[in-house]
Amino acid sequence: MNKRVFDKSKLPSRHVTEGPARAPHRSYYYAMGMTEHEIHQPLVGVATCWNEAAPCNISLNRQAQAVKLGVKAADGTPREFTTITVTDGIAMGHEGMRSSLASREAIADTVELTMRGHCYDAIVGLAGCDKSLPGMMMAMVRLNVPSVFIYGGSILPGKAPQVDEIPEDFRSRDLTVQDMFEAVGRNQNGTLSDAALEMLERVACPSAGACGGQFTANTMACVSEAIGLALMNSSGMPAPYESRDQYAEASGQAVMDLLERDIRARDIVTRQSLENAARVVACTGGSTNAGLHLPAIAHEAGIEFYLDDVCEIFRDTPYFVDLKPGGQYVAKDLYDAGGIPVVMKELRKAGLIHEDCMTATGRSIGEELDMIDREADGKVIYPIDAPLTKTGGVVGLKGNIAPEGAIVKVAGIPSQNQVFTGPARVFECEEDAFEAVKERAYKEGEVIVIRNEGPAGGPGMREMLATTAALSGQGMGKKVALITDGRFSGATRGFCVGHVGPEAAQGGPIALLKNGDAITINALTGDINVDLTDEELAARKEAWAGPRETIYASGALWKFAQLVGATYKGAVTHPGGAAEKHEYMEL
Repeated sequence: MNKRVFDKSKLPSRHVTEGPARAPHRSYYYAMGMTEHEIHQPLVGVATCWNEAAPCNISLNRQAQAVKLGVKAADGTPREFTTITVTDGIAMGHEGMRSSLASREAIADTVELTMRGHCYDAIVGLAGCDKSLPGMMMAMVRLNVPSVFIYGGSILPGKAPQVDEIPEDFRSRDLTVQDMFEAVGRNQNGTLSDAALEMLERVACPSAGACGGQFTANTMACVSEAIGLALMNSSGMPAPYESRDQYAEASGQAVMDLLERDIRARDIVTRQSLENAARVVACTGGSTNAGLHLPAIAHEAGIEFYLDDVCEIFRDTPYFVDLKPGGQYVAKDLYDAGGIPVVMKELRKAGLIHEDCMTATGRSIGEELDMIDREADGKVIYPIDAPLTKTGGVVGLKGNIAPEGAIVKVAGIPSQNQVFTGPARVFECEEDAFEAVKERAYKEGEVIVIRNEGPAGGPGMREMLATTAALSGQGMGKKVALITDGRFSGATRGFCVGHVGPEAAQGGPIALLKNGDAITINALTGDINVDLTDEELAARKEAWAGPRETIYASGALWKFAQLVGATYKGAVTHPGGAAEKHEYMEL
């Protein structure tokens, strides 16, 4: 096979490998065992979020080695590096969750800095956790280099022991970490014993991989394929399957093809490809967090694609993939049914896909889908002309509580339960709300309001899975509603409204609510309002004492709170592609 020759004079790595002045730099590469030939080939960053923090990351190191083989086979020199991950399942329900959204920015920043500092020419990024997926894709788009993304894969479903101590509903279904959070609520209300809880915690998460339902990690993995940055069908195979390594090796080869053809991340990530990604989130009943991450990815390219735009797509996209938490099946089942390629084929039948968008193979989405011969199985993936519901599994809301918008997942919620009116019960933070839920210090029919948990006010925009899962575990998921300027885990179910903007710290109307205020949430019409006049809200704003003071007066969370922007724009921390004055690849 003929070796490919790249003109290094046109690549960033020339700054560290070419000419007499770079002899000191080359001496470092020789110190690491590189050959002269390897030094003068293109340098490809192989970025992973590998660590021992959680099962979602633990297999990334193995898969990175396969990526490197692919790069080498295609005449590139791979240089592996790692970045951080904050794993939501472990950070959930306590102060650690404040670090989660901030970690997305840290991942994007550290990958950018590593690529810039070492002048790498292209990147293959591997990630496995809720914020590491968007963070890695944000870095690719920010740098605008030839880029291929690969997901680490989902966890295998858990199985409960078939013993009388464990309730039948746990024994009869596949388990995910969502079941463990809900089991805590069952334990708190006395319907699940300590012994049963201990048995379940040992079996719910049986392998490496990210949480198994259509929670945030799997949602963003589906996005990576739909948006074109990942090879088609690469996201579906569970993490323990070593056959995943074939996709990893192919990703390494693909990035060299992109480099040869000078196809960069922003040639792939366009307004149309973002719309494709939003379609896939909607039809799979994906995480509301996509309403935060898609605008953030768009921001890196200088594209205005906000929460409103995402929700508009959600509104007219049928929901036809039956995945947890709203449905029955887990990520492995979707893979077995044909994965995202089959889902996108169904969307194409209804004219809901932009087929001419470029992908990481250099082919268009339409060309990729032409190669797929499988069809919807009617069980996991329904035909688009016979969907579960006619509109997407996620709905955008606006009203006098949320002038900048809010978002609610309705997948699995019957239409008659998508309208809720009740008196507010207001909590100033998640801990206060969780304690009240634990003590059953709330009433059926109330709207639980959790404020001061936005990106700046939290700081960190925490997820509320511990609270929502406890409500579901107590059998109250459909008997109360919940609204917050924070956000929800992809595993959250029930009538839960997040991303309320402006947040309380910015003096948004959610800061002005009082116990007993009558709140109406209507997911059918997209409205969220409190029964107060504009004059009353203005009077309350005049009397408002200002943002709640936090204890985070220094460090990374303080820095995040100072820089973070509006939720509806993706809670980003820098001006983005629209303000750029240079192209990294052209320096």
